Amino acid sequence: MPELPEVEVVRRGLERWVAGRTVAGVEVLHPRAVRRHPAGGADFAARLAGHRFEPARRRGKYLWLPLADTGTSVLGHLGMSGQLLVQPEDAPVEKHLRIRIRFDDTAGTELRFVDQRTFGGLSLHDTAPDSVDGLPDVIGHIARDPLDPAFDDGAFQAALRLRRTTIKRALLDQSLISGVGNIYADEALWRAKLHYDRPTATLTRPRSAELLGHVRDVMNAALAAGGTSFDSLYVNVNGESGYFDRSLDAYGREDEPCRRCGTPMRRRAWMNRSSYFCPRCQRPPRV
Repeated sequence: MPELPEVEVVRRGLERWVAGRTVAGVEVLHPRAVRRHPAGGADFAARLAGHRFEPARRRGKYLWLPLADTGTSVLGHLGMSGQLLVQPEDAPVEKHLRIRIRFDDTAGTELRFVDQRTFGGLSLHDTAPDSVDGLPDVIGHIARDPLDPAFDDGAFQAALRLRRTTIKRALLDQSLISGVGNIYADEALWRAKLHYDRPTATLTRPRSAELLGHVRDVMNAALAAGGTSFDSLYVNVNGESGYFDRSLDAYGREDEPCRRCGTPMRRRAWMNRSSYFCPRCQRPPRV
């Protein structure tokens, strides 16, 4: 599933190619693509027509396009395979095209939502009344992400100490810190030399600050590389893959030598996922 860097790459593309354009018409080609919009596809299409998109915004793994002067936004979640593509109007139709948004200008491009597995989708939501960032109400519980200038480092570090959980579980808790998924959690923990099952209560403030720094560093590096693409399912709005997978130090490197000490990397099943770590650099906690 796309994590913060991948979603931010898409957001930047939408800001460049879609912001300021007015919707001329919408086609909903698969009902699951708007299943989070209870009124259905016809209502979704009707409510978008004639409205202008403001610059795209993001919170963690969610992005949204505010509709000017309406107090509502189109919220997008890419799921496992969702793609928001800016395509020429006469480009061939993708096999898994789910939603098509046309504009009333002469730019000659349209916005397409393509989703092979149909886990993602688009929906319309009101802005949370107490949100200073224009956050859609349904994601009001999502915490700020570590690249957000308003992220509170001190509050995050204090919360870690109070949680009776393990460090990787805490990193994936979107109500504590958003945007971090399995890939970047493993990468940050490798850089910090922390085992994924380390209890959060054992982290000192300097160690948690160090870990947060590594989370930011790895995400900024991934952003610079256009995100991580293991297959053709994650692409930017122009259909291009990211290449940060070439720079991964932990994730997906089972049996390959640790780039720090040379010990073969290991993979362990963890919460229906996998955790990759170095058994020497990231020693498991004592029972």
